[in-house]
Amino acid sequence: MTQPQTFSIASIPGDGIGGEVVAAGLRVLDTIAKQSEGTVEFEVTEYPWSSEYYLKNGRYIPEGGLEELEKHDAIYFGAVGSADVPDHTSLWGLRLAITQPFDQWANIRPVTFLPGVESPLRKADDTELDWIVVRENSEGEYAGMGGRNLSGRGPGNEVALQTSLHTEKGCERIIRFAFDIARTRDVKKVSSVTKSNAQQYGMVLWDEVFVRVAQDYPDVETESVLVDAMSAKFVLYPEQLSVVVASNLHADILSDLGSALAGSLGLAASANLNPERRFPSMFEPVHGSAPDIAGQGISNPIGAISSAALMLDQFGLTAEADRVRRAIENATRAGILPRDLGGESNTVEMTEAIVAQLEAIHAEDLAAV
Repeated sequence: MTQPQTFSIASIPGDGIGGEVVAAGLRVLDTIAKQSEGTVEFEVTEYPWSSEYYLKNGRYIPEGGLEELEKHDAIYFGAVGSADVPDHTSLWGLRLAITQPFDQWANIRPVTFLPGVESPLRKADDTELDWIVVRENSEGEYAGMGGRNLSGRGPGNEVALQTSLHTEKGCERIIRFAFDIARTRDVKKVSSVTKSNAQQYGMVLWDEVFVRVAQDYPDVETESVLVDAMSAKFVLYPEQLSVVVASNLHADILSDLGSALAGSLGLAASANLNPERRFPSMFEPVHGSAPDIAGQGISNPIGAISSAALMLDQFGLTAEADRVRRAIENATRAGILPRDLGGESNTVEMTEAIVAQLEAIHAEDLAAV
């Protein structure tokens, strides 16, 4: 009897709606495992690291926590953020405390326009729109370099320095990663985003590396766009986009804009990748902990379920990942939508609608054999 492919997943629901949406994603993964008829299994270990855990223990990740995570094939993350803990403390205490030591330097955030979801963009009504934001995820504006000084001189005299770090190695590896993705797409184009007219050192280095790397990809169209102009392009000319690569901060902002244009931040999926696979990668929805709706059971699970599909891609289960994406599209096309998209479905109802579509797709595939 053939042994099943078994994938070990570390689940970190975190704060707010994180637990609700992670549960939705795991429900979908459980369905995928059942449909495999014993050829694929997911072993899930949950870690209770959250702001509540921090307030009780003085830290988000316990001693030896990273070593424990390193044993798994992937990390499935919900959200972090609480009114009881400053945002910079929670972000650096949990999410960045995983992505940085695990060198998850490539962050991908697809911008997907789903059928049946109304977009604020008029072009979305009659134009096929689909692009990916590739985010440098290890340095840039989130390198954590700097400090606060001179407070001893009295009120009004403190100085805060926040230094962006751009290395040639860091720029090159994320830019090459973006080009490699572009080669897999129908539209082979990479748009590089900087603010090099004002940031004349780090961003100019990025521009120079982009020009050099582009020479190795003569089959891929390129453009370099300032971040303010790219913000406008997202709205005015989104049909010109395929792969957008940018620094940590710029890509963070632009990807949120892209998701809002697609209909809601609740749709946004992301993957924090260590492409060399020296460490596990982490998959998470972009929407955050949403404390205003936490505990009400009305959160949008699509971003988390789409992130689970990205995890399946990382596992090499691309056919299964495509089925999950088709199931999401079929559900929204049928008019089944969560509250943030103007629908009436709560978290569980939306999840079950996607599971029902998964089962229908699986039945069709079996019938076609």
